[in-house]
Amino acid sequence: MADDRRLTVIVVPHGALETRTWEFPYGRLKLAVGTALVLVGLVGLVVASWFPVLAQASRVPALVRELEDLEGERARVVELAETLQDVEAQYERVRQMLGANGTSADSTVSLPPLRGTGDAAELPGDAGARLLDWPLPVPGFITRSREGHSRRGEHPGLDIAVPAETGIRAAGAGVVKEAKQDPVYGQYVLIDHGHGLESLYGHASRLLVREGDQVTRGQLIALAGSTGVSSAPHLHFEIRRNRRAVDPLQYVRQP
Repeated sequence: MADDRRLTVIVVPHGALETRTWEFPYGRLKLAVGTALVLVGLVGLVVASWFPVLAQASRVPALVRELEDLEGERARVVELAETLQDVEAQYERVRQMLGANGTSADSTVSLPPLRGTGDAAELPGDAGARLLDWPLPVPGFITRSREGHSRRGEHPGLDIAVPAETGIRAAGAGVVKEAKQDPVYGQYVLIDHGHGLESLYGHASRLLVREGDQVTRGQLIALAGSTGVSSAPHLHFEIRRNRRAVDPLQYVRQP
């Protein structure tokens, strides 16, 4: 049965103005009120959905500034690496001009002599040409050599004591396989030299290369530090052959 009820609105103005009357069917009133409520609900949902978007948008300027700061820091690090390389090159030129051979300064360094050829003779091609360079601009002081399983535990490389922030060089050309943080090695770089040969440089205070970078022999890749499991600034230098740690002194040239 149809609802014939109506809502009558009568407006009686003051003065001589004519009285006005409006009649509204209940059905239309219900429809109008329902439509209005639906529209208000939709508007409310749209407004509520915009709050997370606005909150994220408000963070964009801060993130952009943070990204710019990181890019600026990386640029400064690259500039520092280039400056260190220039200083080292100038220092070497001065030594050559003065005729210095380094024998008096290096005589007190506890660097064990290179023992034979060992696994290096098994390298493909010319074994002598495949030898790697010393990874530091100074001989350093070997505080711990490579050890197998012993009371002190397994130690797969050399620990070389050097002052903090000493430049660490790539022992040979290759591709940076890893450049990240490790609980034991601290900040470290792992370089793939090809033919199953890899070199690792641990406990750095700062890394100057990224994963995937091509590096050349002698290129600065990090700065020495004491990150990870370490009690003093030093470089943990490791050589791996087919993923197996070998004696670095069988592969590196004497400084």
